[in-house]
Amino acid sequence: MDTPPLAEAPPRQRAATTGSLSRRMILIAAAWIGLLLFGGGFALDRVLTNAVTNNFDSQMQYVLRSLLASAAVDPDGQVFFSRDAAADQRFIEPNSGLYWQVTAPGMPVKDAFPSRSLWDRRLAFGGSHDDRRVHIYDSDQFSDDKLRIVERDAQIPGSKVHWRFQVAQSRRDLDAQIAVLRRTLIRSFALLGLGLIVLVWLQTFYGLWPLRRVRDEIARMRAGQSNRISTAMPDEVAPMVEELNALIEHNERQAEEARRHAGNLAHALKTPLTVIMNAATAQSDDLADTVIREARTMRRQVDHHLARARAVGRRGSAHSRAEVWPSLESVERAVGRLYRHVRIDVTGPRDLQVHVERQDLDEMLGNLIENAAKYGGGSVFVTVGAEAGFVELLIEDDGLGIPEEDRVRIFDRGVRLDTGKPGTGLGLAIVRDVAEIYGGTVSLEESEDLGGLMVRLRLPAAG
Repeated sequence: MDTPPLAEAPPRQRAATTGSLSRRMILIAAAWIGLLLFGGGFALDRVLTNAVTNNFDSQMQYVLRSLLASAAVDPDGQVFFSRDAAADQRFIEPNSGLYWQVTAPGMPVKDAFPSRSLWDRRLAFGGSHDDRRVHIYDSDQFSDDKLRIVERDAQIPGSKVHWRFQVAQSRRDLDAQIAVLRRTLIRSFALLGLGLIVLVWLQTFYGLWPLRRVRDEIARMRAGQSNRISTAMPDEVAPMVEELNALIEHNERQAEEARRHAGNLAHALKTPLTVIMNAATAQSDDLADTVIREARTMRRQVDHHLARARAVGRRGSAHSRAEVWPSLESVERAVGRLYRHVRIDVTGPRDLQVHVERQDLDEMLGNLIENAAKYGGGSVFVTVGAEAGFVELLIEDDGLGIPEEDRVRIFDRGVRLDTGKPGTGLGLAIVRDVAEIYGGTVSLEESEDLGGLMVRLRLPAAG
């Protein structure tokens, strides 16, 4: 005989995601690091470039001041220097990149007094401005070499003309220094940025590592290797782990309650079914009565366990709430139609709410008020009040009451002290079980006002 193949486990459905958290953190950090490094590098480049340029200009101004201090005019109107102010060898070598020139207004440029390094070239006069103060600028008048020029107009002793003194130097050395500086900055900042991004990646990887550990622990729980996350976690992750463990514990309690209820129900149904089967096997004459009696017993058990199952299922909702007064009015009308000779009085605040589903609240109040009407002498008094986070309901009757030694036993399933009246013996058991599921309590006391039984039902108050 062929064994049917085992059904394959359904594929796991991947959770919807919004992208990698690590990638998001790294990209944000990289963008911010890049912005800061770019701004800082630009500012540092401006500062260092200006410093190098100012140093370059200072050297040229020193030469210019030397020329101004030593310049003189001979009787023939030729400019000469009283001391060797232009002793730099580059002023002698043609096209060396360092030049000076002295020119008078209106003088043709070809007649100016140049340094030998200018050879057959001359510096432009530029008469559109008055250089009584030092004027520094860049010039591309030489096609093969960009110049940095420092100039000033000054009157030479013995001459009434304001001569223009110009010192020019090729920008090649200055631009080379700036280029080296910028390459160093770019490489340094690029290395710094790369190091910072690697640091962010390591920080993200290490910082999110506890979440990977949580995932591994959950996988171990799903594989049956553990039932709790017991590994120590950082302070930021520990509250989430605590809530997760609490959720697992809550689900385990619900599963255990479900298993216990199923076992109790199976045990409760086993005896009536055995009785029915034995009666049917023996072909008993009272088989019909036996079936009816045992079916009623099974129905009571099923109703009881269904009530508990409903309450357990609803308890998980943190939003479960019901108004007490409308539930009391509904139960009062229903019980009043069944027991028309009973007077039911209700007093207390009308705005109280409890953390209980309305259907379960109706079932608890219905059982208690119906019992008070059934076993009382005709008067039922219900008092509603609030105390220490709970709503307290007192249901009193004027009946014979219950002896103190029987007040605990009466909550057991199927126990009835008065067998002369119809009932299942499950009312108080259902009330106790449902109240405890919601975190409430129920107790029996003696009524001081009416002389009968007083039931004290306490349920968690809703804001």
